[in-house]
Amino acid sequence: MSLEIKVPAVGESITEVTLAQWLKQDGDYVEMDENIAELESDKATFELPAEKAGILRIIAQEGDTLEIGAVVCTIEEGDAAAGSADKKADAPVAAATTAAPAATSDDAENPDSYAAGTASPAAAKILREKGIDPSTIKGTGKDGRITKEDAEKAQVSAAPAAKPAAPAPAPAAVVAAPGARNERREKMTSLRKTIAKRLVSVKNETAMLTTFNEVNMQPIMDLRAKYKDMFKEKHGVGLGFMSFFTKAVTTALKEWPAVNARIEENELVYSDFCDISIAVSAPKGLVVPVIRNAESMSLQQIEKEIIVLATKARDNKLTIDEMTGGTFTITNGGVFGSMMSTPIINAPQSAILGMHNIVQRPIAENGQVVIRPMMYIALSYDHRIIDGRESVSFLVRVKQLLEDPARLLLEV
Repeated sequence: MSLEIKVPAVGESITEVTLAQWLKQDGDYVEMDENIAELESDKATFELPAEKAGILRIIAQEGDTLEIGAVVCTIEEGDAAAGSADKKADAPVAAATTAAPAATSDDAENPDSYAAGTASPAAAKILREKGIDPSTIKGTGKDGRITKEDAEKAQVSAAPAAKPAAPAPAPAAVVAAPGARNERREKMTSLRKTIAKRLVSVKNETAMLTTFNEVNMQPIMDLRAKYKDMFKEKHGVGLGFMSFFTKAVTTALKEWPAVNARIEENELVYSDFCDISIAVSAPKGLVVPVIRNAESMSLQQIEKEIIVLATKARDNKLTIDEMTGGTFTITNGGVFGSMMSTPIINAPQSAILGMHNIVQRPIAENGQVVIRPMMYIALSYDHRIIDGRESVSFLVRVKQLLEDPARLLLEV
């Protein structure tokens, strides 16, 4: 008896997920609760565990978009020995396909094989680009599956037949263009589609403005150089710029609460806590994990939390709860070399602070021209909630705290 494994409910607002990748192969023996696949929603990536031990039979393919409750695979009764035996039995058949094509005909003609005529994600992409119907291809893979090699061969064999039907000017245009002119198409991930929708929504539905200032980073750099070794030895983490910026932001948010507010229908919601979202570049796109109650944390606590969240982001292990509910966002484009930008608000928040790269520039200081490590900072804000006086005063306060970091410790 086989058990159907379905897409679980992962959140009230999530109606579909994308099958990112299989962690096990068709026919593998899996243990109960062993992770067999990765599913990607519009907010996070999570793993799909096996609900019983047995032989895995894959139904959905990598890249498929599945609704909540859709069947992903089945697990049949069986043990590890049986699973291994099945694999060994399959191996000679797969090896014989190149030497004896007739050996694959049994698999391809087997009506019980759901894989017959099904293209792998790579093969499907090639066939789609060349306009070749997969049903016209005889697969040489396991159970008649169409492999990437099958698709490439089909592409070559189909090309001569397509030439007579092609318009006469087309070959000339291709020859005239210098260099390669290849194109490729990739399906947008659920995360990327959600990011796109939210960014457009923010631009259309908020009165977003950006105000700029610059920070002399010399005091913080001097402080870090003096104490970084002792700090790391005592706390086990490095002393980075982000903890200083987070501490400065939380101090300024207490003085200018509108910057920490949001609109809900016809009401303004003010938070007396600072949940700071930190923008992190992850393999599958930009994510914003949240540091809860950052206003009550020390520099070392902030640094440790940033490391934990950033590591989870790189490993695609962040949960939905860890990425929702922030009240203010900090993003650092400077790590990529950005000198100045206008960051987009992370809805439903009302403001976002953008950090940029540090550049040695000449500035006037006490009537003298000196070279200092300078950073431009930008505050994008929703003018429906935050007035110009509040936005500029907030950014000036952040600048003051960063240029005199002793204030962060003394809270003055």
